Amino acid sequence: MKFSIDARGINLYKGSGIGTYIENLLRELLNIDTKNNYSIFWTGENYENYKKDNSKIIFTSKKHGTFYENYYYPNYIEENNIDMHHIPQNGIGLNDLYTSPVVVTIHDLIPYILPETVGRGYLQRFLRDMPLIVSNSKIILTVSEYSKRDIMKFFPFVDEEKIFVTPLAANKSYKPLNKPDCLEYIKNKYSIDSPFILYIGGFSTRKNVKELIIAFKKIQKSLKKDYKLVLCGSVKDEGVKLQELCKELLIDDKIIFTGFIPDDELPLFYNAAELFVYPSLYEGFGLPPLEAMSCATPVITSNLTSIPEVTKDCAILIDPFNKDELASSILNLLNSESLLQEYGEKGYNNSLNFTWKNTAIATLKAYEHVFKNINN
Repeated sequence: MKFSIDARGINLYKGSGIGTYIENLLRELLNIDTKNNYSIFWTGENYENYKKDNSKIIFTSKKHGTFYENYYYPNYIEENNIDMHHIPQNGIGLNDLYTSPVVVTIHDLIPYILPETVGRGYLQRFLRDMPLIVSNSKIILTVSEYSKRDIMKFFPFVDEEKIFVTPLAANKSYKPLNKPDCLEYIKNKYSIDSPFILYIGGFSTRKNVKELIIAFKKIQKSLKKDYKLVLCGSVKDEGVKLQELCKELLIDDKIIFTGFIPDDELPLFYNAAELFVYPSLYEGFGLPPLEAMSCATPVITSNLTSIPEVTKDCAILIDPFNKDELASSILNLLNSESLLQEYGEKGYNNSLNFTWKNTAIATLKAYEHVFKNINN
């Protein structure tokens, strides 16, 4: 069979959850599937790893996305007798012009659930296009059972059998490393020389970092060690407001905003941290807690949305709307060496259940389901 995949997001969304998903999914699909042929729509560089005997790279521009989505891709698919096309970035770009079945990956419905946390342009396009995407796709892939329920809630006309859950995974670089070496590297490059609690992610209000800062303020003097709170991520807009909050709380000397951290350094931060905290209010999947677990770092995270599917009972799950529960959980865990070790081990063992190879296998089964139904 001939498949095509819109892989532009590998470079266009690099560093984001969607970019990571497309990159790993495509790599593993090409590793496990040698019998089908893949046409890969690409933009930018770093395409060499995807050149296989059964793959073809089709280069497109970073600009003029509408032209490619509305004309070039549908025409290419028809002229080259492509059997199925996959749009992995929430189905954005799907229209009525495709003559072959189209598979989409819908990661979450955050624009429907928390519209105030999404940029205006993306929000408008998402709300405008999603009903058509859901209707016109042959099957829908999504990353968790929770996201599947959200899709069915907002689009009750969708047949449940049309939606396939293909969980994500942490990259192989997220693994237990030598902690003293990681601490030394971070000390030398980032001047962080204290034991620390870690948060990695964006600073959108749905990430609930404000409550993490307030919780840390409450308990930092009761901790057995002189901990810092390290917040990794690009600081703009909401991040700037959080920096101002730290000054107002007179705790800015205890909280470190690192700014953007390169992907290859993130495993070092996870391994160096005493504890990873992720009090998000909504996640379609929630990769950071799984990345921390893959590094054998204990995790405190929310008991909401998809997160418990990923962490199971191998993390401390808190109600992020309970202002005292987060603070007390951090205090209890950090002041107990046995609990830190227990949750580090439990989390690591749980992380072994999630691999990108498994994601690719589940995706390929969904592809094959398309043709089974067509032939029947």
